[in-house]
Amino acid sequence: MLLSVLIPAYNEIKSIHTLIEKVQAVPLTKEIIIVDDGSKDGTRELLATYQSVPNIRVYYHEHNQGKGAAIRTAIQHMTGDIAIVQDADLEYEPQDYLALVQPIIDGKEKVVYGSRFLNRENHHSYMTFYIGGQVVTLLTNILYNQRLTDEPTCYKVFESTFLRSIPLECTRFEFCPEVTAKVAKRGVRIKELPINYYPRSIAEGKKISWFDGIEAIWVLIKYRFVK
Repeated sequence: MLLSVLIPAYNEIKSIHTLIEKVQAVPLTKEIIIVDDGSKDGTRELLATYQSVPNIRVYYHEHNQGKGAAIRTAIQHMTGDIAIVQDADLEYEPQDYLALVQPIIDGKEKVVYGSRFLNRENHHSYMTFYIGGQVVTLLTNILYNQRLTDEPTCYKVFESTFLRSIPLECTRFEFCPEVTAKVAKRGVRIKELPINYYPRSIAEGKKISWFDGIEAIWVLIKYRFVK
């Protein structure tokens, strides 16, 4: 079993090296596919130093296109049996991969999400982000007959063949609602498992905003009624 770790990165010079070390420390056979999305803070130059590492491949966007576009590029280059999306910050714990991939390895699931809210020890830094995420999750459950607790989670894990079969159009943070909608419309009930979460502040580089929440709502509604 080969795990493809898909990492979109934009201006993450402060965290990318530590993140790569944490991913490498996970005791799974893996390939790490990093897409630099037009960084201007030195991230690109740092990533170039990893080109000789056997299980790391780095691809570059000449200008910033968005998280969704970077993930789509990573999907084009993955060769693993299972794929997981990993943000380039340090909000999530890569050791959680071990539990998240197991239902797919066992053949029980095609898609597994890591839920920040199933782990009661987690803290959430901004009430607005918490409320926005809960609204998006509630709407997902209503529109797509799911029972999710954390739709906007970063940790989305897929059987790779299944992920490749999903025609994605996203460029920004709308990757999450789009892929969730298209998975659900194929009749898949998404499995959730608890994960660890260490939120960073806006000052520390958090990029998502209230606009992305509005966009997520629109995307969920749009794909509910579009084939």
